[in-house]
Amino acid sequence: METVLLTGGMGYIGSHTAVELLKEGYEVIIADDLSNSSADVLDRIYAITGTKPRFYQVNAADKAQMEPIFKDYPISAVIHFAGFKAVGESVVKPLMYYRNNLDSALTVLELMAKYDVQRFIFSSSATVYGEKNTPPMTEEMPTGGITNPYGWTKYMIEEILKDAAKADQELSVVLLRYFNPIGADESGLIGEKPNGIPNNLMPYIAQVAAGIRDHLNVFGNDYPTPDGTGIRDYIHVTDLARGHVAALRYSRTHAGAEAINLGTGHGVSVLELVHAFEKASGITIPYVIAPRRAGDIPEMYADVSKAERLLHWHAEKSIEDCCRDSWNFQKHAADELRVMRSK
Repeated sequence: METVLLTGGMGYIGSHTAVELLKEGYEVIIADDLSNSSADVLDRIYAITGTKPRFYQVNAADKAQMEPIFKDYPISAVIHFAGFKAVGESVVKPLMYYRNNLDSALTVLELMAKYDVQRFIFSSSATVYGEKNTPPMTEEMPTGGITNPYGWTKYMIEEILKDAAKADQELSVVLLRYFNPIGADESGLIGEKPNGIPNNLMPYIAQVAAGIRDHLNVFGNDYPTPDGTGIRDYIHVTDLARGHVAALRYSRTHAGAEAINLGTGHGVSVLELVHAFEKASGITIPYVIAPRRAGDIPEMYADVSKAERLLHWHAEKSIEDCCRDSWNFQKHAADELRVMRSK
């Protein structure tokens, strides 16, 4: 049995990846400081899989906190999710983002070198493609030209990892460039649960449907797209999690650094997503057209041929699945809140 360390594994994508790894028979250790997640995720993972991962509440950037995990367990690979991820916040607090995101990656890499752990799967982002490339985005395109510090931290960590892999010929690094993860586990027990006002589209739509928000702002309806709204590549988080399992298998026989897109290969507009959610939930989503946001591009979607070729992976779930599962998770969350308030 392989032992896999998930830094930031209590978060949205990390928790779904933990579920898929446990289903495949891996031993999972989670290191997370709970700054953007909740301890009850462990019980939810257990309810889904019948197995509770080992959990350490630690800061991935703190070597003294992290080293006992490497010392005590025969870790065969690290999947690195830890990091701050709100684009808007990164513009306001750039130093916090650079310090935390770069330090956590460097700390983990140094401990991997010390304890001879040779496989690193990195939670990167399509943000690294910047503004100048046109879709479909391929891994051979130049990266950079990014509009926010969050994206620059992903770019910089990719560069650090490429250099580390050049220096250590046995190191296997897979840079997974996510497009737009949405949806939730079909159980409704885990999903995207942002603190405060959601930064991402799908949880905002779900909160409007639940009556938590009174309307959705659609930023721009004058883009050169069929309905004037921005187009993105929305991938179900369970498909994304299974992509990590595939990358882990690939890393057993791979050396060097390899960038791989994880998306569906086609785009969906903001209004198409809204209408798909309305169909899945039976609820009308009120929205207003707001001005474009600085840095938003009209269209972005992935070329996924490399993932299919190297990982033997492709997204299987539809946009309808994404909306159904997001709404199911939101309803579960609302039901749980009502029960808590009634006690």
